[in-house]
Amino acid sequence: MNEEKKLNLTVASSPHVASPIDTQNLMRDVLIALVPALIMGVVFFGPRALVATLISVVACEFFEWAYRKLMKKSCANKDLSAAVTGVLLAFVCAPTLPYWMLIIGDFFAIVVVKQLFGGLGQNFMNPALGGRAFLMLCYPVAMTTWIVPGIGADKWAGLISGEVTMAGADIVTGATPLSADFMHGGLLPEASLLDAFVGNVGGCIGEVSALMLLLGGLYLIWRGVIRARIPVAYIATVAVLTFAFPMGGNDRLTWMLYQLCTGGLMLGAFFMATDYVTSPVTKKGEVIFGIGCGLLTVFIRYFGGYPEGVSYSILIMNCCVWLIDKVGKPNRYGVTKEMKAAAKAKAKAGKEG
Repeated sequence: MNEEKKLNLTVASSPHVASPIDTQNLMRDVLIALVPALIMGVVFFGPRALVATLISVVACEFFEWAYRKLMKKSCANKDLSAAVTGVLLAFVCAPTLPYWMLIIGDFFAIVVVKQLFGGLGQNFMNPALGGRAFLMLCYPVAMTTWIVPGIGADKWAGLISGEVTMAGADIVTGATPLSADFMHGGLLPEASLLDAFVGNVGGCIGEVSALMLLLGGLYLIWRGVIRARIPVAYIATVAVLTFAFPMGGNDRLTWMLYQLCTGGLMLGAFFMATDYVTSPVTKKGEVIFGIGCGLLTVFIRYFGGYPEGVSYSILIMNCCVWLIDKVGKPNRYGVTKEMKAAAKAKAKAGKEG
């Protein structure tokens, strides 16, 4: 008598669709898209930018593994989501930030923002931006100490120790284009538009090169990893508002282009606002979300005490996603407004009867 064959069946809800695309593939594409911006960060800020990014990735992967091990949950490191968080958090930090501070931000991003809410898919805000906001609250001076890129900066300063000395000739500090000395005060920066577009300006490790971030964003759209609605709505809103209302009597077009090329707008629009978990799922909701991010970014840059605006605009809109999805929910196919009104009237009449 032949032995009975045992079949392992997995019962799951519909739709039963098999797809080669999974979280790991999507996150791998995001990491590939971030490589050009990282290269530019190393070119302008030196090897310390690369070391900081690698440390951030390792720390995020470790904290995710350790937390899930402690909670006796399955290991989730293979999906590469923690690696993406590590890269993005390093990208939105100053090149001079000590490594130990960056690791604290990694802990907050992975454990507090992500894992304590249930892990990937359950967090209500972008982990990297949550980590950055925490670091800005705890270490505002270190997070806003910028160095002049390229010539004039010791690119090897603090590479091993993680600490960068501000005295002597170790590094040359400078203001970012959006600082109170320049655009936040209504003045155009000293850097040319070409420098701002390429990334030869002061700023965070991975946000300075609008060119490389734009190329990375287009790669993600081409690969189908993200949809164009959020970044297009976001960037277009900032463009329209800054063109219509330039500060300091500056030329409209020039002012608008500087606003688009600086302050990490491209990084936020393509890589953070489009986060699957913390952005709307409906078409209308995505457009509303992008417009909201753009409005808040301009309002913060124009009227707030904080010159950059991108990070906090996305975090605020993350908190509104539940409402945006509710408003943007499409009508059920085949059901008109008249049919809905008739159904409500019938239900009301039944209750009164």
